[in-house]
Amino acid sequence: MASQSFDLAEQCLETNYYGAKRVVKALTPVLQASNSATVVNVSSALGMLQNIPNKWAKRLLSDAENHLSEEKVDEVVKQFLKDFRDGLLETKGWPLQVSGYIVAKACMNAYTRILAKTHPSFRVNAISPGFCKTDITNNLGPLTAAQGA
Repeated sequence: MASQSFDLAEQCLETNYYGAKRVVKALTPVLQASNSATVVNVSSALGMLQNIPNKWAKRLLSDAENHLSEEKVDEVVKQFLKDFRDGLLETKGWPLQVSGYIVAKACMNAYTRILAKTHPSFRVNAISPGFCKTDITNNLGPLTAAQGA
């Protein structure tokens, strides 16, 4: 997979992180009224923290038991975008290939952990559908998007 432009990385975060957060926030009142509230976030193996070389971001995103918060995850996203815009991805230790996607999915995983902790009555999970033929993979995956779903 190739490196991304800033605009594509920003769009990736807007869709894969902020978009999913907005959906959950909009549906939270309905979920709270349900006897079987379930949230399933779509993630990726690329979102594993081992794919985030930036030690500061990795430390913040891995602190689920103590200090992880939506604000801290948002801070990671903002710092990543600032570093990307300033041409500092390599210097600051961010992923260089499909970096926006990797950061978006790592942040989605952190958000999923936050959601599970703040809404203990919800069933909250993140799933990885596998390597699918999509625009972001240049249609290289062995699975169709429907098969991944």
